[in-house]
Amino acid sequence: QYSLIKDVVSSLKRHRMHEQQFTHHPLLVLSNFGLQQIQVKLMASMFQNMFPSINVHRVNLNNIKRCLLITYNTETQLLDFRHYSVKVVPVGVSKGLKKLLQEKFPNMSRFEDISELL
Repeated sequence: QYSLIKDVVSSLKRHRMHEQQFTHHPLLVLSNFGLQQIQVKLMASMFQNMFPSINVHRVNLNNIKRCLLITYNTETQLLDFRHYSVKVVPVGVSKGLKKLLQEKFPNMSRFEDISELL
């Protein structure tokens, strides 16, 4: 079973697809591939070698725009592929500061000082 990209995009309320999402490789997450069967180990190795490994100490989180989740179902022996878009947003800051950090400059005509925005 599969879905075409045009069907997925048409079902979304707000889709976020742009070219910058595909400039870097996705973060690969493998689920239920810890079994000792040789075919499961081979599949896990194949998926891991399709994408470059990530050094967690040197990775820039702003470069990770996608996540690819592959789950192996042991009962049905089927693979589930999920491809997610990742967006990094500031948390725990005021609405005005969040807009500045996301490079969306708010209308400051009603403020006398930048401290009123923050």
